[in-house]
Amino acid sequence: MKYALTGGLVLSGSEDMTPQAGLAVLVNGDTIEAVVPQGAADLTGYEVIDLHGQYLMPGLINLHVHLPASGKPKDKQQDNVKTVRMVTSNPIGRKFAHNLCAKYARTQLLSGVTTIRTVGGILAVDTCVRDEIAAGKLIGPRILAGNMAVSVPEGHMAGSLAYIARTPEEARDFVRKIASDKPDLIKLMITGGVLDAKAKGEPGVLKMPPETIRAACEQAHALGLPVAAHVESPEGVRAALENGVDTIEHGAQPDEEILRLFRERGACQIATLSPALPYALFDRAISHVSEMEQFNGDVVFRGIVACAKACLAAGVPVGLGTDTGCPYITHYDMWREVNYFHKYCGVTPAFALYTATRRNAELAGLGTVTGSIEGGKCADLLVTKENPLDDLTALRTPAMVVARGRIFRNPQVKKMPEVERELDKFI
Repeated sequence: MKYALTGGLVLSGSEDMTPQAGLAVLVNGDTIEAVVPQGAADLTGYEVIDLHGQYLMPGLINLHVHLPASGKPKDKQQDNVKTVRMVTSNPIGRKFAHNLCAKYARTQLLSGVTTIRTVGGILAVDTCVRDEIAAGKLIGPRILAGNMAVSVPEGHMAGSLAYIARTPEEARDFVRKIASDKPDLIKLMITGGVLDAKAKGEPGVLKMPPETIRAACEQAHALGLPVAAHVESPEGVRAALENGVDTIEHGAQPDEEILRLFRERGACQIATLSPALPYALFDRAISHVSEMEQFNGDVVFRGIVACAKACLAAGVPVGLGTDTGCPYITHYDMWREVNYFHKYCGVTPAFALYTATRRNAELAGLGTVTGSIEGGKCADLLVTKENPLDDLTALRTPAMVVARGRIFRNPQVKKMPEVERELDKFI
């Protein structure tokens, strides 16, 4: 299939992108063949698709997703361990989990996200869905799959989306077990989270001993797999970087030593402003969290923002992900994360969009594959009616999504009105 996208305003995905008129983007199969001046292009053999002045950009990339969960808010905490055990205990439950993850992957795509990175899932469902999408059996984004994570006793997601390693050698064993299903990365749960905290002002307590972090990282790297780590405190960030972690998921207020470690390791932060915002900024009558949980949520939210600002100032790369699956964080709201990055971290709309496209692709190891509009890259594209550089909410309702060359016109996703209502207060 060959087609030419014409009549649009192209946003290339570069750091200093501006709308470019008069270009034709030539697509052959799943690849952008060339980007050429429209008037000089020979379009013989191409289906011409006129975008009528709409904006054409790379598809968004979401670097922090948990596929099994919807983000639907609940009045009280759910027993995740019990739920996962029930789902995985029989073939019907496992099939249900697979179908649910496939459904949510499709939602990500139809919302404008053409690549996702999963960082904690049920058994090996993520790699199964990844492979079925790649084979054309399912509709969804490109997936870099993490499958199950590794945690420790009483650690974050222990027993639900993460195995429980009691010793460094058990951590090595679990890394090998996860690697047997051919994931794209290994995820470690190094600190607790907001809801794991036992005291006010103590979110992100270090749970995984440094020797266990090091053992897991050594094993993963020996198998050629990068390591991502859930970290929500300065102590946790330092321990993660000192012992081999490649990406700090979430983050916390860094000092000069932590910034030095980031640079020395060649590591980066994957900022996730979305999940902490409801805990920190919602009225507790809406979020249904305790005063302690709201206080700790604010500590984490401010820590993630501070980490992103400090890293950017120090030349440390920062990527973006939603942590989809947390309450109020849906599979169709990557655009909100981009907007939060602009609003709370003070970057320009162009830099925010660059981060969610080309920069995220580079940090995921896909810089030569996707993330920008240029010849030789995969045809992963997003079309909006309005200019996102003027207002990032333009990303909210795609007019078209293109995934590996396949066109989805006027894509629709089912949204949660109560989530839209509350989150719209923070646009």
